[in-house]
Amino acid sequence: MAAATRKKALRFFSQFGAFILTRFGFWNCFCMLMLFAERADVKRKPDIQVPYLYLDLGAAVLCASFMSFGVKRRWFALAAAIHLALSTYVSYVGGQVHYADWLKVRMYSRAMAIIGGFLVLASGAGEVYRQKPRTRSLQSTGQVFLGIYLICMVYSLQHSKEDRLAYLDHIPGGEITVQLLVLVFGVLALSYLSGYYVRLASQILAVLLPLVVLFIDGNIGYWHRTCRVEFWNQIKLIGQNVGIFGAVLILATDS
Repeated sequence: MAAATRKKALRFFSQFGAFILTRFGFWNCFCMLMLFAERADVKRKPDIQVPYLYLDLGAAVLCASFMSFGVKRRWFALAAAIHLALSTYVSYVGGQVHYADWLKVRMYSRAMAIIGGFLVLASGAGEVYRQKPRTRSLQSTGQVFLGIYLICMVYSLQHSKEDRLAYLDHIPGGEITVQLLVLVFGVLALSYLSGYYVRLASQILAVLLPLVVLFIDGNIGYWHRTCRVEFWNQIKLIGQNVGIFGAVLILATDS
C-alpha cells in the first residue's frame, strides 16, 4: 500500500514537472512581449530585430503547443531546445541591448538550464506511458547544462555584488549561509556533470529552488529599483527558474 502511494506521488510530481516545462514557452513569450513593450516606452530596442522576433515567438509558441498536447513531445522538446539555443545566441551576438556582466550570467545561465530541461524532456523522461526507451545521451547532455547553470550560481554568489547582497539581505546566517549555499550548489553541480546521484541531487535542488524563487528572485523591488533590472526582465528570469524547477522535478521523480 505504501509503495503504491509513493509511486503515485512520484508520478504526480513527475507529471507536474513536465506540465511546468512544456508550458514554459507560453510564459516566456508573454514576458518577452511585455518586456519589449516596456522598452518601447523608453525607445529601447528588443534583443532580436523585429522581423525575426515574430518568427522567434511563433516558433516558441508552436513548440510549446505541441509539447503541451503531448503530440510528438520528444521531437518538439528537442526542437524547443535547438530554438532556444539559437534565439539566445542571436540575442547575445546581436548586441542590440547592453547588459551588465552579472546580469548576463543570470540570463544566459538560466537559458542554458532551460535548454537542458528540454533535452531531458526530449530524452523521454517524465512520460507516464513510455513506449520507447529513454535516450540516455540526451538526458546526460541536459544534466550537463543544468550543472553549468549551478556553476554559474556559485560564480555569481562569489563574484557578483548584486547576487551576494540579494542573499545576504534576505536569508538568516549572513556570510556563513551564503558560503554554505556555495558549497551545496557546487556539490550538486558536480553530481549533474558527473552523472552520479543525479536523482538525489535533483531532490535536494527541488527543495532549494522554490525558496530561491520566492525569497531571492521574488524580491522585485531589490532587482528592479536597486539593481536596475527591467521589471519584465526580472519576471522572465523568475519564469525561467520555475521552468528549471519543472525539469528538476522530472529528474527527481522519474524512474
